[in-house]
Amino acid sequence: MSSIFAHYGVDWFAMALSLYAAYLLGNKQKLGFIVFAVSNIIWIVLGIFFMSSMGMALGNFAFFLINVRGFISWNKTS
Repeated sequence: MSSIFAHYGVDWFAMALSLYAAYLLGNKQKLGFIVFAVSNIIWIVLGIFFMSSMGMALGNFAFFLINVRGFISWNKTS
């Protein structure tokens, strides 16, 4: 079993940001999209350069695009 701090805690930080972003969005705060986007960027970097997981990187890139879309369309009326 590898160390839970194999990635110097950066993965834990990204996970904490993701949870905080979900909390913010649950409270209808637009800042949640920005926090999610930052965590997605961290996950992309971890996936490509440290974990060799293109699936994680591509998945988080898709989530990043969804967060950008959500941020832009937050105040638009249908």
